[in-house]
Amino acid sequence: MAADTRVAVVTGGNRGLGLETCRQLARLGYAVLLTSRDEKSGTAAVAELKSQNLNVSYYRLDVTDPASIGALIEHIGKLGRIDALVNNAAVLIDSGKSIFEITTELLEKTMRSNVYGPLELCQRVVPLMRQRNYGRIVNVSSRGGQLSTIANFAPAYCISKTALNAVTGHVALACKGTNVLVNSVCPGWVRTDMGGRDAPRTVEEGADTIVWAATLPDGGPSGGFFADRAPIPW
Repeated sequence: MAADTRVAVVTGGNRGLGLETCRQLARLGYAVLLTSRDEKSGTAAVAELKSQNLNVSYYRLDVTDPASIGALIEHIGKLGRIDALVNNAAVLIDSGKSIFEITTELLEKTMRSNVYGPLELCQRVVPLMRQRNYGRIVNVSSRGGQLSTIANFAPAYCISKTALNAVTGHVALACKGTNVLVNSVCPGWVRTDMGGRDAPRTVEEGADTIVWAATLPDGGPSGGFFADRAPIPW
């Protein structure tokens, strides 16, 4: 890898939005580290991208496991840099349930993937970015996490995305005055395994704003919530 090649890490990169984000970043010249919990599908995804002559490699990561996150950070240290982190990995396991039906166990499982993992990754990655005075962090959120228009579906998922937006705000504030920009992005309702076949948006459309936020120029926005490259209410 050339010394000036930027490195992007994408969680949940084995399919859907994560895979398309890896593809688009690699096409922009990034060396992409595609991570996923499922090694078989992750290595298959990397093979697909490599067949398109894209600079993508695989690393197994379970965002719910601090030891797995620690191993990833050690691997990044060997690479020598991390320029962009896309916290894309997430679970939606309470579709169709009401707020009165979700259990503490279900909420905890959701938060572990959708909030605690991304937060720990931010905590571990930001010091590395500060060393080089460059970094872009994208937390893939959802309009379901907006407090301004609370959604009436999958309450545990929506609560987790509200909390993820709060993580974005706090990390962005902690990075104020540096060249580390931190934002939340809503990709919209996208045709993925999670979004379903009836969703109106393609993965290419959904990944566009994620990639935009991961490649913002110096002086770009930080601490915001974006959809289709425009600010939206929290």
